[in-house]
This record gives sequence, C-alpha cells and structure tokens, in this order.
Amino acid sequence: MVLKLLGDKPLGSRDTEAVERALDADPIGMCMVAARVEDHGTNPRTLGGELWSNGDPETSLCFSGANLIPLVGDRSDMAAFAERATRSPRMCSSIVGRAEHVMPFWSDVCGQWGPAREIRAEQPLLALSGAPLLTPDPLVRRATLDDLDDYLPAAIAMFTGEVGVDPCAGDGGRSYRRRIASLIAAGRAFVRFDDENHVVFKAEVGSMSRRVGQIQGVWVAPHRRGEGIGAAGTAAVAQAVLACGRTPSLYVNDFNVAAREAYLRAGFEQVGTFATILVD
Repeated sequence: MVLKLLGDKPLGSRDTEAVERALDADPIGMCMVAARVEDHGTNPRTLGGELWSNGDPETSLCFSGANLIPLVGDRSDMAAFAERATRSPRMCSSIVGRAEHVMPFWSDVCGQWGPAREIRAEQPLLALSGAPLLTPDPLVRRATLDDLDDYLPAAIAMFTGEVGVDPCAGDGGRSYRRRIASLIAAGRAFVRFDDENHVVFKAEVGSMSRRVGQIQGVWVAPHRRGEGIGAAGTAAVAQAVLACGRTPSLYVNDFNVAAREAYLRAGFEQVGTFATILVD
C-alpha cells in the first residue's frame, strides 16, 4: 500500500477552509479540535499541534499534539496516520476521539507505543439537545480567581482519580495551576461551596467551539456523593453552555455507572462513542 501521507507537510493556512468544513460536519465529536482551530488557526506554530490529512481534509483528518485525535477517515487513513505518528518519537500522552477511529489507529501503533497504561474502549459521547430535565443547582456558580486556592485541590483530586497520574508531577503543579486559572479567568469553571467554604462540586467547560461546549472534570466531594449534587450541578453547567448559544456535550467512562445515571437524569443523550488510550 502506498500511503500518500508519507513525507507530506502538516496542513496549514492554505487548508483552513477545508479543515473548517470537516470540523463543521461533526461539531460534537470534533469540538476539542474545532475550538483550537477557531482560536488559533491551522498553522502548527499557533495551533499547538499539527493537522494531518491523507488526501482531502474533509474526508481524512487527524490532530497531533499533546493528545492525538483521529478525526475522520477510513481504515487506510488510520493506517497512514499511524505510520506518520510512529515515524518520530511519541509526543502525545493519550489518543482520544470517536472509537471507530481510535481503536484501529491504536491497533497499528501499539507495537511501538504500547503497552497502554489504560484502554477505555467505550466512552459514551453525550449531548443535551434542549433544556436540562433537572432544575439546575442554584448554588453552582462560575468560579473566580479568588476561588483558585480552594478550587485547585478538588481539580487535582478529580484529575488524579480520572487519569491516574498526579497533574502536579514534574513542575510542582505550576502548569496545572495556570491551566485551571485560565479556565476560571475565561468563565469556564463552575463551583459549589458548602457552608464551611469547602468545594462540594466542580466542573469545567474544557473546550468551547462556536457550536459546542464540552464539559469535563465533573467532581463531587466524596462525602457528598449520592445526594444528587452531580446531576443538578451538571445541569447548571449545561444551562450556562446553552445560554452561550452552544450545545452542551461530554463523554464518560462506560464503567462509571453513577456518573452515567446523573447525566441521564440531567437530560443528556448518547450521540456516539469515544475511546481513550492512555499511554505512559
């Protein structure tokens, strides 16, 4: 097989219109990359990663950065992306996206990149098509930078439990603190405190494109779980996304039964399946 991707340069400004058409075809599944392209364009120097195509970007597209995200293409495209990815040292810490792209891609690279630290092959991709079915929690509000020191430990606990690594490792948490501070400053972090000023709920809108807001990092304090705080809190975040004219979306591990039930009660419906491969 001749892989057209071999030796090709990454996509750039000349390809922006075709890339945008591809991203518009799947606004929920491609929200993470669409948000980056809308903010930074397609030039690798500003995008924080590269966009690859095995021909036409509208039918074959992959993002390679801190996360590698196969976006669209058939089996031969995934093989071409895998060949391109394994040509150089691995830069990504995870492979994420629609399962029908991620799993074939992983089968082609696992011999060089494996074994995976964890394979999450089925992660329901959810979206809310209308108003939440639950009354949004009125105690959930946008976090402010004054909340950062209280918010950060909850964010660290959530990240560590979800990803299995400490986000503060390496630089003492400076980079992760800046990331959370930037989300707070952008008005995309949400929090509920109890009467003693302890965080009992937090979540962020990690990616915000023109059409979709992808909710992430939903966390409820362990001693308050089972009270419905997660469902009503997520409804509050979803309502804020709707108020911005976007569709609320998120993806969840299939084994997290409590979270899946909470999102269902809030009104989210499955619109696809994601997969995530965590690599060391």
